[in-house]
Amino acid sequence: MLHLLYLIAFTTIAFLAIANLIRSLLSVSLDSQRFYPPAGKSQASWDPQQMNSSPSPENSTPHPEMLDERGNPVNEPLLVMRSLTVEDAREKLDALYNWSPSNSAETQEES
Repeated sequence: MLHLLYLIAFTTIAFLAIANLIRSLLSVSLDSQRFYPPAGKSQASWDPQQMNSSPSPENSTPHPEMLDERGNPVNEPLLVMRSLTVEDAREKLDALYNWSPSNSAETQEES
């Protein structure tokens, strides 16, 4: 009898959890499609044309990391990677390991 009660209780909890999950997904989906006005503008100054159209790249402000110190857009690659040989990588790792404080403590304990 107790097993049947557990089965009914956990089935009910599972259905409630799945219903809550679906309701949350629908609410997030609807909120993501909602138009939010730019910060600092009152509702009276909204342009109804803008509410129906997607924001254009000319009107949007770039992310601060895409600007230099003077506020001009950066026109250079933001990530530059250079290739290393295995020997160079090993030398750098060995230098980091030898420089670390834990390595100096271990060498003092050994001597």
